[in-house]
Amino acid sequence: MVAANLSGDSWRLVLLGALLVCSLILEFGQCQQEGQGRTPAPGRKPKPSKAKPVRGPGKATPKPKVKATLAPRAAANQGPAHLTQVVNQGRFQRVGDSLSVRAGDTLELRCKGNPVRWGVPAYLEDDDEGRLRMVQHQRYGTLILSNSTGADTGEYTCFPLVCEDSDCRKQYDKAVKVFIFFPDPQELFVPSSSYYEVIQLRTNWPTVLPCQVTSPDAKVSLHREFPPTQVEVDGVEITFNVKRGFTIHRPKLHHAGELYCVASLGNLRQSSVKYMLIYVNYPMAPPTPVIQASSSSVAIGQNLQVTCTVTGEPDVVIDFTWEYPGQQIGRPLYTQESVHLVGGGRQQSQSVFLVDEVREVDQGTYTCTAQNLQGSRTTSTIVKVLAASTASKNKVKAKPKKP
Repeated sequence: MVAANLSGDSWRLVLLGALLVCSLILEFGQCQQEGQGRTPAPGRKPKPSKAKPVRGPGKATPKPKVKATLAPRAAANQGPAHLTQVVNQGRFQRVGDSLSVRAGDTLELRCKGNPVRWGVPAYLEDDDEGRLRMVQHQRYGTLILSNSTGADTGEYTCFPLVCEDSDCRKQYDKAVKVFIFFPDPQELFVPSSSYYEVIQLRTNWPTVLPCQVTSPDAKVSLHREFPPTQVEVDGVEITFNVKRGFTIHRPKLHHAGELYCVASLGNLRQSSVKYMLIYVNYPMAPPTPVIQASSSSVAIGQNLQVTCTVTGEPDVVIDFTWEYPGQQIGRPLYTQESVHLVGGGRQQSQSVFLVDEVREVDQGTYTCTAQNLQGSRTTSTIVKVLAASTASKNKVKAKPKKP
């Protein structure tokens, strides 16, 4: 019995001690959680603490709240863009101004920047075969062209973008370009959708004959259809660039006609499409018309002529248009136009507006507009219509006295 009593007291002491130890453990665990944060649940990342570390006794100093302003996402902030070609998996090479990829192979380009946009030859802009893919990654954009052909030859461009919200625009000054040839053993010229191409020879602008070849190693010459002859390419008046074709820097009348290109590579020799060159003497400035009426005042029933004249460069076409008072009631327009040379090798173009049997409705402002390829200019004059009696009185007053 004594052992049992002692055992009961012992159990009470053990129970009290256990309760005390448990309370200490719970309090220590709560302190640990307050100091270290709660244990994250599996699969979740712990949230960062919003308080600064305690630097000594006391509570942690709260972190001041700062309102963040998001800057527009721009490729320019990630360094200058540059192009690389994926040669094999794990192998890359920097590309220069031009590149050759054998027809049939796959082309893969990478452009550093996020985001970027690609520019491709016009032939590929409406790709309906799914050969062209463009993918944007985190730090670069890719362009992949499979089953390439000689028609894919042309300029490929990577444009870094600067974006604000959903509005993005190209940075043309930071664009990176490469001209890519796709040599085809059967096609020396890039295929064209037409057999003839009409090109204007403008006197104020260089003219380009785009005899584009698929291989940079092809030898290209320029020829005239009639009379059959090879055109001299002197490097000054006419030059050749394998990326652009032939350029006539100062077009003249003798350059006009039907021309074509001939390319040769090894034992292969081919001709390009025909180029019909039409000479256009492009004016230096818009025309300056001068207007004059046969009389500033005309009586009812009489005839009126209003002349609009332009004097300028020869071989420049001038188009005349008129605005006149009778236009409002549907009075028909009758004009006579002529062109002839005057002194100093100048050309005079005229448009004469004819009004038969003038009526009251023909009184008002007559406006002539002369236009050429550079623009247009306008001039006006006012014509007064007199009643028949008033016109007779004016004639009587103007009649000279007899001596």
